[in-house]
Amino acid sequence: MRLAIDVMGGDQGPRAIVEGSARAVIERPDLTLTLFGPYQQIHAEIMRLPRPLAAAMSRLVASDAPDVVSSEATASWALRRGRSTSMARMLQSLARGEASAGVSAGNTGALVALARRELGMLYGISRPAISTAIPARGGRRCYLLDLGANVDSPAHRLFDFAMMGSAMAQCIDGVKRPRVALLNVGSEATKGSANVREADRLLRGCVGDLGFAYHGFAEGGDIFQGELDVVVCDGFVGNVTLKASEGLTRMLVERVQMGFESSLSGRLASLLAKPVLKRLKQELDPVRYNGASLLGLKGIVVKSHGSTRADGFYYAIQRALQEVEHNLPERIGERLLRP
Repeated sequence: MRLAIDVMGGDQGPRAIVEGSARAVIERPDLTLTLFGPYQQIHAEIMRLPRPLAAAMSRLVASDAPDVVSSEATASWALRRGRSTSMARMLQSLARGEASAGVSAGNTGALVALARRELGMLYGISRPAISTAIPARGGRRCYLLDLGANVDSPAHRLFDFAMMGSAMAQCIDGVKRPRVALLNVGSEATKGSANVREADRLLRGCVGDLGFAYHGFAEGGDIFQGELDVVVCDGFVGNVTLKASEGLTRMLVERVQMGFESSLSGRLASLLAKPVLKRLKQELDPVRYNGASLLGLKGIVVKSHGSTRADGFYYAIQRALQEVEHNLPERIGERLLRP
């Protein structure tokens, strides 16, 4: 299996991307990664890999892309002038069938625009949605979308997001009948924006034909209760919700650690609780959930958090591999064509 990687998009520079890629290759003997960016820079980072990752070198293939989409670049700039960037070359390789999926930590707006142009959209979908899994109670996960591809979404687009999110929960997590809700400021039918209320009307009008269980409106706290599989919102709300939950998680983990370290009795208690605390930190660590899917495209593209380090990019690659193994775009396309 071969994946295409945009090496130049992350805030941490190409070293973190190359090291995360090497970790993924070491774990999967059948995996080869094509790394897009300035050839000499990529080659130098491959040669600097630490000894435990050196065996990955033969399956990390540098492909020259001289230009970079900066974090300040607009989507229109990327479409007009970005053809020789690492992001565009990665997507072009995917469009030609040279790779099964693409992963980038770069500019979100540019990635969405270039992916739409290079890969095209599934039938009936006009805009992709960004989705990721949020940890919830009982070891469950809740898929939240959109996370920033569409700042403001009309009702019909929210309807499409519900369809795509439910397909994700079915394919990746094996949920037979996903429980789907619209994110709102309250559960009452009179609350929320006109777009959300109209999307609710559309979804209720199709109950029985959707392939999922529609649960109406959900509030922000419901995302984490383990009673919903998919929560739908526009990109502005979704992005704020995701970033706030990530920040809260980090703060809580730090506070727990500080509480144990603040006194001798706390330090003694921490020795006994160390295995539990370690497991809790691993389960809640946002790094493990890095990798958001661009749903609705004809190909598989995963957006990594821009500030991620090597371990986070590794998890973004794992997300891409999961989607390849489940043939996610085809499964979503089948759902959309269902009468």
